[in-house]
Amino acid sequence: MSILEKAFKARNNKVNKVETTKALKMPMDVYAKLEEIAAAGYENLAKEDSAYFLKCFGLFDKGEDFMLRVRVPAGQLNYEQALRIGEVAQKYGNDYIDLTTRMQVELRYLQIADIAKVLQELKEVGISTFQTGVDNPRNIVTDPLDGIAYDNIIETKSIINELQDIFGENPDWISALPRKFNTGILGSLSNSCNIFGHDCCFVLAQKDGIFGFNIYLGARVGVQAQDADLFVHMDEVGLFYQSLLTVFKTYGYRDNRNKNRLVFLINDVGIENFVNAIKEEANAEFSSAGTTMVQSQNIALGSNKVLGRNGRFNYKVIVPSGIFSGSDMMAAAQAAKKFGTGDIRLTYDQNLYIINIAKDVVEEFQATELITSYEKFNNLYFNDMIACAGTATCSFGVIPNKTDAIEMAHYLNSEIPIENANVRMNWSACPKGCGVHGIADIGFEGCKAKDDGGNKVDGVHIFVGGKITRIAKEAHTLHKALPITEAKHHVKYLLKTYSAFKQKGETYEAFDDRYVSTNYSFQALAFYTKINYILNEKLGLDLWFELESNPKTFKKEEFELFTFGLKLFKLLTGEKRYESVENFEPVLTKPRSITRDEVTKLNPKVPAKLSEVIYTMTHPEKRERAQVFSELIVALKEVD
Repeated sequence: MSILEKAFKARNNKVNKVETTKALKMPMDVYAKLEEIAAAGYENLAKEDSAYFLKCFGLFDKGEDFMLRVRVPAGQLNYEQALRIGEVAQKYGNDYIDLTTRMQVELRYLQIADIAKVLQELKEVGISTFQTGVDNPRNIVTDPLDGIAYDNIIETKSIINELQDIFGENPDWISALPRKFNTGILGSLSNSCNIFGHDCCFVLAQKDGIFGFNIYLGARVGVQAQDADLFVHMDEVGLFYQSLLTVFKTYGYRDNRNKNRLVFLINDVGIENFVNAIKEEANAEFSSAGTTMVQSQNIALGSNKVLGRNGRFNYKVIVPSGIFSGSDMMAAAQAAKKFGTGDIRLTYDQNLYIINIAKDVVEEFQATELITSYEKFNNLYFNDMIACAGTATCSFGVIPNKTDAIEMAHYLNSEIPIENANVRMNWSACPKGCGVHGIADIGFEGCKAKDDGGNKVDGVHIFVGGKITRIAKEAHTLHKALPITEAKHHVKYLLKTYSAFKQKGETYEAFDDRYVSTNYSFQALAFYTKINYILNEKLGLDLWFELESNPKTFKKEEFELFTFGLKLFKLLTGEKRYESVENFEPVLTKPRSITRDEVTKLNPKVPAKLSEVIYTMTHPEKRERAQVFSELIVALKEVD
């Protein structure tokens, strides 16, 4: 018995309720009866169809209406398709569209009586909604400028078409997997589709002078994909992919839904054994990994338009939180046809490109009503912002989320406008992480928090330091359960430091590598944002407690804590705490004896509690000093 068989046997003595539901009928039998289901009305909708089978075709029961997830392979729409999506949204879905991180669209507010008509009208222009939900291979993402950008080495759309031919509308694959399966394939040097964040990642690589793809496997929320040490040539992608799906379908776990994604099987059997099973299924010996070639973030970094190698411009329409409309999708289609080739590209960051605009009509294009209406979002804080659905449309949402993201972006742009910069801010409305907050420069996860009066309010956990460029790395928690009204100020001070110390054209991700993570612990960074919030937003002292350009505290918390205390004493009193300090200890030839309320005595605007915090940070006896920033942050909550 193979190691995969043993793992499967150990985990599948009992199947979960969804697997029991899946055994009731064939998904295509439900699809064949869509017109009957629509005519019968909501009160006659079968429970299993609502809970599972309709989701195989993108239809999600939201109680009084339906959400429809529309498959857009590679995020590419032609004129007729974009126009039809807009028409359908306008006609059946309250003129509302969400652009998603899988480079597709979601239509909302559809009535059950219209669901069959909607799917038929989309099908007429070659649009499918198959396998956009539940246990299926989901929409395949790639570079939105695939085949266009100067840094695109391998055009991937034809490969994606080949992969979709394997499972697409094939009944043998609909609902066949143990869990959802996300795929990304990147043929460009820039990472514009979170390429390390999928169950299966084909990443541009080179080996022995030949371009192909290195394989990374097993990402999920909070976990980036593992290097499978495999290189596949372009003509091997289809074979590899079908073999991978077959192994997952055969041996994937079907017991605990929360632990049934591909990564759990890989972790149990080991990546090497899993890869060997794929090779055996494929009857092929794929090469070991080549050199991964991802070099940068999006090629259009900080710009709303980028010149393609065909000499035409591609214009990025910034859609805040992905909230779009059928009317604007129709307008985008008309603009694409008038000024370009009629084609639109959806992006991973919930925006869209109108492509192939001739140079001599760019100014006329930019003067159109569609473009001018979205022009106000062309700034640092909207360009790379992501926000998943919140409480308004998602039953899992803890906070409104999309509107929260928009409000914070507007606030930050008014407070800290930064030129020639890039920062990725991602929002998830709950721990499921659909807003991919874990790999953001600054990420937010919705939660409930308490304000100063002890009242329960909308809040966020803040994460910093995620990486997506040359490597994939999850962010660290900076603060937990902050009211959103407070959180925006913490982010402001992070960005104030970015503005002060960034190098020309430096992205926040690169800035974090070079400066933040190199010089300061995350505990010190959390204290930094908290103390500035206290000094300015709570006490109104109009003082910025600055980080140093070249600190000498070696990321050691005890050194950072003591040094921060000395700086605070000087900032608030104008006096030195000690005459001199050596090796992070005061030179006590002339010791200055102070009381816990010394800072308050010298500056009556400083509350006694804050004075006490500074006292414990700078105590002459090391054993009497506060040991960790976390206890100080707790103490600062009492400052008012």
